Amino acid sequence: MIRPLILTLLLAGPAAADAQRIVSIGGAVTEIVFALGQQDRLVARDSTSQWPEAAAALPDVGYMRRLSPEGVLAMRPDLILAEEGAGPPEAVALLKSAGVPVQTIPAGESAEAVTAKVQAVATALGADAAPVLVPLRADLDRAADAAAATAATPRRVLFVLGLQGGRILASGTGTAADEMIRLAGAHNAVTGFSGYKPLTDEAIIAAAPDVIVVMDRGDGSTDPAAQRTEIMAMPAIATTPAARKGRLIRMNGLYLLGFGPRTGAAALDLHRALYGGA
Repeated sequence: MIRPLILTLLLAGPAAADAQRIVSIGGAVTEIVFALGQQDRLVARDSTSQWPEAAAALPDVGYMRRLSPEGVLAMRPDLILAEEGAGPPEAVALLKSAGVPVQTIPAGESAEAVTAKVQAVATALGADAAPVLVPLRADLDRAADAAAATAATPRRVLFVLGLQGGRILASGTGTAADEMIRLAGAHNAVTGFSGYKPLTDEAIIAAAPDVIVVMDRGDGSTDPAAQRTEIMAMPAIATTPAARKGRLIRMNGLYLLGFGPRTGAAALDLHRALYGGA
């Protein structure tokens, strides 16, 4: 799926590469544009684009899956870079019918998918991907080496997206969190379902995580100490090895799950947090 999308970009011609009023849709896409040094061509971004901090100064055209065509067109873009899955489909169709080139950037949450995203954005912008790809691949290689070094004693990780009705909302398989846990050389403690779902007390006890990882949304909405106390005090959590050893890791959500240019560094940081204290 990724190769046809990149081929589409390669065949897009010089118009897209010469665009000077670009709207980026998707946090990873915007981050890649900045990493490539092409941010001066951006005129707006979507609400998931929170990094780097300079991105927040750009006009916000809304959430990537609930775009308003009018809001996007008001930016007078000559190119829209949209991560795969942006929508709704009728909004994207309206943008295309208005004559604005829309380049779809492949989504995906793996080492291979991240490098494909970078190359796709660079191709669309007519930029050299190497300054981003070289350090990205080096970080991913270091993360893979670190994961291999602890493969004999992998930690079982429970990723907590949040609390829902007093229950843990956890990551199963097939999520960005699940893939990041793997990149960091650990095992997801919850594999009985895909996506994010609330866990029963019985499921938490059966999962028996060695470590709990929670997401810092970066908006100051959650006090770290209060969040830690609330989660660790839950009766089912209190039975786990993670609670007995006080192992709870809090990481910025966009950094951890964005699967952009910082993915390798995030995997390394998570590995150090998981195994650094032995």
